[in-house]
Amino acid sequence: MINGIYSTQSALGAFSTSLAVISNNVANINTNGFKKSDVILEESENGGVEASIRKIDTSGSQVSCDESSDSQTEETSNVDLVEETGHMIVTQRGFEANLVSLKAQDELQGMILDIVG
Repeated sequence: MINGIYSTQSALGAFSTSLAVISNNVANINTNGFKKSDVILEESENGGVEASIRKIDTSGSQVSCDESSDSQTEETSNVDLVEETGHMIVTQRGFEANLVSLKAQDELQGMILDIVG
């Protein structure tokens, strides 16, 4: 029973990390030269969930900036809002599923205590 609570708690923490990374990516979508990050969720050795963050170094689009007579280009961020929205929906659903699991475990423990007590 405790292992189920631990794995659910670690999954909620991992999904929180994922949402923080997504939020940072979206907040910097208009920052030239920004490189987005991605979260990889993996099973840990003790049955929980671990979130590892990696930087995605693909280049963004090149845009010209005509501040002077010289033609210069700047690289935009490599964040794709459609992709981040998809990641956000998956993260939200995973978070919700783990909350339902935690509620079910809590009710089960309450029933066991009622039977024993």
